[in-house]
Amino acid sequence: MANPIYQSLPTTIFSVMSGLARDLGAINLGQGFPDQPGPLAIREAAARELLDGDNQYPPMPGLPELRQAVAAHYARTQGLELDWASEITVTSGATEALACAFLALIKPGDEVVLFQPTYDSYLPMVRRAGGVGRLARLQPPAWRFDRAMLEAAFNERTKVVVLNTPLNPAATVCPDEDLALLAEFCVRYDAVAVCDEVWEHVVFDGAVHRPLIAYPGMRERTVKIGSAGKMFALTGWKVGFLMAAPALTAVLSKAHQFLTFTTPPMLQAAVAWGLANSDDWFAAMPRELARSRDRMTEGLRREGFAVLESQGTYFLNIDLIGSGVFEGDMDFCLRAVKEAGVAAIPVSAFYESDPVTSIARLCFAKADATLDEGVRRLAKARDLSVRAHNSTGR
Repeated sequence: MANPIYQSLPTTIFSVMSGLARDLGAINLGQGFPDQPGPLAIREAAARELLDGDNQYPPMPGLPELRQAVAAHYARTQGLELDWASEITVTSGATEALACAFLALIKPGDEVVLFQPTYDSYLPMVRRAGGVGRLARLQPPAWRFDRAMLEAAFNERTKVVVLNTPLNPAATVCPDEDLALLAEFCVRYDAVAVCDEVWEHVVFDGAVHRPLIAYPGMRERTVKIGSAGKMFALTGWKVGFLMAAPALTAVLSKAHQFLTFTTPPMLQAAVAWGLANSDDWFAAMPRELARSRDRMTEGLRREGFAVLESQGTYFLNIDLIGSGVFEGDMDFCLRAVKEAGVAAIPVSAFYESDPVTSIARLCFAKADATLDEGVRRLAKARDLSVRAHNSTGR
């Protein structure tokens, strides 16, 4: 009776770990939401709009003022020239934008290139649209693809490639040479790139996010996706941006009109205000997150954990084997939340096949006290794991 694509899916790892954290009173370093409530001025703008603005259906593509603000923002921050009227659609979060792209661009039997670790919603949505996933496997610590991987993944049936940069869960920023290589393959095989760039403003240590749409040959074959929720640490708002050349936008908007159709107008108006008035936020936000990343990293290393580099996102990863933990990441994360009171995410959950099973992802977008206590509890979890390993002789 049920659609087999969904019937066979497990509950998402984020729901599992966050549910356990709630039930057990554990610290949640798993799901990626910050402790802070987001910029006060933008929340006040939303409140004003809720009370005094128009709360009826806004235009299906989004409020003109928001689409204009999005175009101005990306012109200012990334040098992109986007026509607000024909190239920008407002969606109810980036996940809806991804669904629009997959439903609009994939025909049954089309092959879609994805990179593992891949965000857990991608492959089910690709399959729901009738696509066939072709998976390239990335590995720590660099998490990079190369020409040989792309030669194996692309062929004449490739119609779409999905790129997430900065990459969740790896916390890496795709370097220029990798982006140029991917652009070369997209042009060669006439494939459309769907670029999930929701973490584009959350980059550290001088790293620069470069959008694939700006590379030679990609302007007419790229769908760029952004997220106000990630930009402003307002993850519950679910305001996304879907950007593409007019011919692509025309079909993307047809998928959008039969999904959510539109997004709450008071949130759209507040995001428009925020994009035009938040230069200080965009400068300070990554600095503050980098400080939290460094605090957690230093604490973990003092406790003997091997921490991988985090170039962007809210996340960092620990190498369990390098940290003296010899059980798989899923087993360790379940032990951590149940026995030590701290939730983390096993990176193996982001693989469809042949998973890397020795990496755990942690969210550092938390208050200092939460980070410090989380580190203490992770150290306890590691000690429990080591004891269990030694007691069995395995």
